[in-house]
Amino acid sequence: MYIVMLAYKAPIEEIDYLLPDHMEWLSRHYDAGHFLCSGRQPGKTGRVIITRPMPRAKLEAMLATDPLDMARMVRHEVVEFEASRTAPELLRVNEALAS
Repeated sequence: MYIVMLAYKAPIEEIDYLLPDHMEWLSRHYDAGHFLCSGRQPGKTGRVIITRPMPRAKLEAMLATDPLDMARMVRHEVVEFEASRTAPELLRVNEALAS
């Protein structure tokens, strides 16, 4: 699984202009089953996305198509982890523990 931290590199007014396109991009990846959770960081400094497990190259390719990334308005920090414990209500999204 991954935690993707998006740090804004542009003024919030410029970010807000591209947010509808970013939200559409997010929706496509939720519909495809790639993303589990996302949202804005407090203070409007960036966003966070939690993904399902996938090859790192696939995630990097997806992030490169984010409209905020394509406009060079964000910097991504990707943290990979293997969840070894999961709350019962999240067990079905943790493929590593499901088997």
